Amino acid sequence: MTKDTIFALSSGSGRAGLSVFRVSGSMALQVLKTLTGITKPKARYAYRVVLKNNIDKETIDDGIAIFFPNPKSFTGEDVLELHLHGSIAVIREVTEVLSGFIGVRIANAGEFTKRAFDNRKLDLTMVEGLADLVNAETKEQKRQAHKQLRGEFSELCTGWREILVQAITLYEAGIDFADEDLPTNLIDGVHGEIDKLEEELEKHLIQSEKSSYLRDGFQVAILGPPNSGKSSILNCLSKREVSIVSRTAGTTRDVVEARLDLGGFPITIADTAGLRDSEDLIEKEGISRAIQRAEDAEMRIAVFDGEKWPELDKKTLDLLETKNTLAVVNKTDLGFDITKGNKGLIDLIGVSAKLGNGIDELEDKILKEVSQRADVYTGPVLTRERHVASLRDCLSCLKRYKEASELELAAEDLRLAMRELGAITGHIGVEEVLGNIFGEFCIGK
Repeated sequence: MTKDTIFALSSGSGRAGLSVFRVSGSMALQVLKTLTGITKPKARYAYRVVLKNNIDKETIDDGIAIFFPNPKSFTGEDVLELHLHGSIAVIREVTEVLSGFIGVRIANAGEFTKRAFDNRKLDLTMVEGLADLVNAETKEQKRQAHKQLRGEFSELCTGWREILVQAITLYEAGIDFADEDLPTNLIDGVHGEIDKLEEELEKHLIQSEKSSYLRDGFQVAILGPPNSGKSSILNCLSKREVSIVSRTAGTTRDVVEARLDLGGFPITIADTAGLRDSEDLIEKEGISRAIQRAEDAEMRIAVFDGEKWPELDKKTLDLLETKNTLAVVNKTDLGFDITKGNKGLIDLIGVSAKLGNGIDELEDKILKEVSQRADVYTGPVLTRERHVASLRDCLSCLKRYKEASELELAAEDLRLAMRELGAITGHIGVEEVLGNIFGEFCIGK
């Protein structure tokens, strides 16, 4: 069944200096001929064109047209790109004109990339890398996304699958051609290779937890008593007015978040309700959410009120018993000495949210903690939960393989393990196994 030709505004909606339309499918060349009069375009050549409405022959716009013949295009199909002015009127008319062609329709979300996958231009890990690149907020996220889009993780999975293909080849030969004169030690080396593969898979699973911080972000919660300056500290860290600042205790009643880029890491810092005993139902709910946020966060900032120094809030002190908690005293501009009366607090950070003093030191401490926890890995990483699930299932199959009592059972466990790796990239098949059997052994049957 012939696919529809699809099109979309790839440059985003709204008024802009430039708009880019992409058309993909068998009708792309016909669209170019009809709207511009170009009948035999050079591949990947930028033509200066005047687009004319195919109904009333009125000029739509002038711009650039580039034709990418299949299979050397993003989708693997014929692709046409139209680079035009970004006015709303141009965008609207081009959309109407393209929709008027028989067999041409507006693309669904992600459909261009889906066609690239269907035509083997990208595998699933590359598709995910492309999605991560589009959504990247920090330099480190962009770097990781580019590595995956280039196919580094895909190549790693392919290498792992090749080890299993070779192992299955030997087992299948031993099963199917048991009557032939095959070497008696045919599968002796397989166990050692599988042991090495297990070690490598387990190493990547351990690394995946650290790598998830880079993609999903690092959660930090700011906690402390009312009026200690939590909201002001959040505003200083985010360099904008995120939280409402007031001398009235209990102003912050819900969790207020700010997304930061510290050293290339995406960090979400949450300002929470002040910790105190309260009879106000709404404030009590806010305090409950603050405590829950502290439990869920990878890191906590416990803020003490410098106006009450050296008195330290008991509820905030209790937070320091939890790992990964930074102790901060705010309002150092009042002139007190944090080295006296600090009750032995180690690494206490003094800041003045009012003047901005000490905020750089606090940022450095946060970044140091994140860097240690994330431990950025230079090799391919698991960026999705499904990657982790497939590797775990693959390991389970390999463990069963070692316990198998029959060649047939061992071979089946290896096949299932290979299938799990194939599920990561989206390439699942047995053809390469069959090819290896008949390619490596001169059976003569």
